[in-house]
Amino acid sequence: MPAPNPYQQYKTQSIMTMTQGELVVQLFEGCSKKLNTAVYFIENNENAKAEDELYKAQRILNYLNASLDRSIEISANLSMLYDFFIRQIVKAKIKMDIEIINEIIPMIDGLGDSFREAEKIVHKR
Repeated sequence: MPAPNPYQQYKTQSIMTMTQGELVVQLFEGCSKKLNTAVYFIENNENAKAEDELYKAQRILNYLNASLDRSIEISANLSMLYDFFIRQIVKAKIKMDIEIINEIIPMIDGLGDSFREAEKIVHKR
C-alpha cells in the first residue's frame, strides 16, 4: 500500500474544516482560475485543454446553483446569474472566444468577493 500523500491529506482536511461560506468562496476562486486557464489555453491554440477547463468551471457553477437554498429570496437571482454564466461558458466553448470568458471573469470574481465579505461579517459575531 502506497504511503499517503501529505499534501492530499492536508488538502482534504482543510476542505473538511471549512465553513460553508469559506467553501463557496473557494469554489468562486476555483471557477475564476479555470476560466483564466481556459483563456491561456485558447490563446495558445490548445483548444482541447481549454474545453476541459471550461467544463470544470461549468461544473463548479452547476454545483453552486444546485446548492442554493430556494427558500431564500436571493437564491432566484443567484440562480439566474449562475445560468447566465453557464450559458456564456457554453458560447465561449463553441466559439473558443476569449472575449466572452473575459467578460464574465470580473463578474464571477466580484460575486466571490461579495461572499468573502459576507463570510467575514458572519464570523465577526
